This record gives sequence, C-alpha cells and structure tokens, in this order.
Amino acid sequence: MSRAVQITFDCHDPVAQATFWAAALGYVIPGPPGVRLEPDDDPFEAWRSFVEDLDIDIPEEKFRAAIEDPQGRGPRLFFQIVPEGKIVKNRVHLDVRAAPGLQGEERMEALEAECDRLLDAGARRLERVDPNPPMET
Repeated sequence: MSRAVQITFDCHDPVAQATFWAAALGYVIPGPPGVRLEPDDDPFEAWRSFVEDLDIDIPEEKFRAAIEDPQGRGPRLFFQIVPEGKIVKNRVHLDVRAAPGLQGEERMEALEAECDRLLDAGARRLERVDPNPPMET
C-alpha cells in the first residue's frame, strides 16, 4: 500500500519559501480548516487570524507554511523555521521539470522562459548549462 507524503524543509523564512515554491510549482497556499479564501485573500493573514481566534499565540519565529498541489497529485511541501544556519549541502532539493518532451532549441527556449518566470518570483540564476551534445529529453 502506498502512502501520501509531505516533504518538510527547514529554513529561516517559511513564508518566503512557500510563496516562491507555490509560484514555481503551480501549487496553492491552503487556508485554515473551514475558511474559504477569495482569490485576493492573503492565506498567511487568514492563518494568523484563525489561530488568534482560537486564543493560540504563535510568535512570528514559530510560524510555519505549507503548499499543496491544487490537483492533489504532487506531495504537500511544508516549511518550518529552524534556529541554526545551513552547515552543509542540502540533502533534499526539488528538480523542476520545465521542458519535458521538448528537444533542441525549443527545449532551451522553454527553459529560458521558465528561468525568467522564476527570477521574477525571487529565484537567483547561478549559471546556464548547455548540454553538449544537446539532450533529447
């Protein structure tokens, strides 16, 4: 029997991470249980109000965030604050497949367009790698 999983990331700014990865993956930031969010509503503010209404005090340094696949196919991603800084290489990362099935120049154009979109969402480009010979998939 398979199990649903949640992938959890330790970070310093869960809201920023959730916001970026929701944009990158086409995920949504879910609202609190029983709360219907309108398109312009801030889901993080909805969560703050929700826990405040329950008389729960969550200081900003304990705030967490999650994102979900709106179609229910991909795993839920959860971002939590940790006090320590990053010491070594991340052991988990996400590979965003932006051009599956495309080849040649069409593939590179799709990858560049996705790179531009993610830069607008807050990403930082480290380098461009052009495979030699070009990749087929």
